[in-house]
Amino acid sequence: MDKLLVHGGSTLSGSINISGSKNASLPILAAALLTDQEVIIERVPDVSDTNYMLQILSALGCEVERYSGTVKIKAAQIHPEAPYDLVRKMRASICVMGPLVARLGRASVSIPGGCVIGDRPIDLHLKGLQAIGAEIDTEGGNILIRAKHGLTGSHVDLRGKHGPTVLGTDNLMMAAVLAKGTTIIESAACEPEVVDLANFLNSMGAKIEGAGSRRITIEGVDELSGTHHTVIPDRIEAGTFMVAGALASPGGITLNRVRQDHLTEATQKLLEAGHDVKFSNDGLSVFVQAGNDPKGCEITTAPHPGFPTDMQAQFTAMFAITPGISVVEDTIFPQRFMHCAELTRMGAHIKVDNGTAKVQGVAQLSAAPVMASDLRASAALVLAGLRARGTTEINRLYHIDRGYEMIDEKLLQLGANVQRVRGSI
Repeated sequence: MDKLLVHGGSTLSGSINISGSKNASLPILAAALLTDQEVIIERVPDVSDTNYMLQILSALGCEVERYSGTVKIKAAQIHPEAPYDLVRKMRASICVMGPLVARLGRASVSIPGGCVIGDRPIDLHLKGLQAIGAEIDTEGGNILIRAKHGLTGSHVDLRGKHGPTVLGTDNLMMAAVLAKGTTIIESAACEPEVVDLANFLNSMGAKIEGAGSRRITIEGVDELSGTHHTVIPDRIEAGTFMVAGALASPGGITLNRVRQDHLTEATQKLLEAGHDVKFSNDGLSVFVQAGNDPKGCEITTAPHPGFPTDMQAQFTAMFAITPGISVVEDTIFPQRFMHCAELTRMGAHIKVDNGTAKVQGVAQLSAAPVMASDLRASAALVLAGLRARGTTEINRLYHIDRGYEMIDEKLLQLGANVQRVRGSI
């Protein structure tokens, strides 16, 4: 397995381009199943999650071509069985359910495996599909979905225990675009990635209104056509590098290909913590500089437009060396604090209790061998390593490769001293 060596003490400077959104790309790639015509999707990040999705599409019968961040997909002849050996590698593969049942009237998708950051059930996905006429059964570890008489629009409330479901909203929206009549999704997720999927579907001929709000209306159409689409920037990657600038760049770094309106909460908390954040007039570039007098603050995660759960680990790493006390509460995934034990190995003072981390900033972290437990936790360890004394060895690097495109190369471009050590599985 690969590992990353982060040599602490480097000062970051310069600029990088932010990649296309991993979380937007996955359902958009799955949505290519909805038409037999060719779709072209640009700025698809080269990360393991998108690679797995493309393998799943190929296994379903799609013709897939990929080059320089652009993907061409033609789903002329497809079948409804998504194989376990691929689905088990990525939970987001569940979003092929909606397109398959809409296009073919049936789908067989292996139940995804567990998730290290807590229980992430798919009951809301199934509830949404059942509400528009799908019959659902399980057999041999597979979810069997049938719509013998087609799908019919309905009024569906997707409210869940911990807030709206992003992939559940995506799945229902993709299924409903080819349903008869009108589907109204209440308590819909309103993340930018949901809006990007809706824009992609509308460019194919779908009739979707209200994406980005808690109420989405979909008027079913008979068929969809091919299209050409560019994926939105990855707001979590952008936020991660914004934190890197606040941690290790007294002179500032510039991030290009961002969306200011997608980074409101991260920006607000960096400013509150005493760092400098300045966007270009068009909001597509941002300059981040470490403040002279940083201070702790409080964060509570919430569904969009609240503070994203996918950014709390990175901010926890920043707070670990920020003077004063900071409090981080995750209301979406209360168990998502395994990075705190690894940060403690590096000298951080963090106490976790019932979904809340209390962080007492220290003057210096010390390098140590650490273990990545999930995608965002691994990013937090990289950030901590930038400011630690010595060389931090981050193992299980495959976690970070799920969602960060060439993170080591981008850090090198900014002047960090990092080294990927190749290993065998």
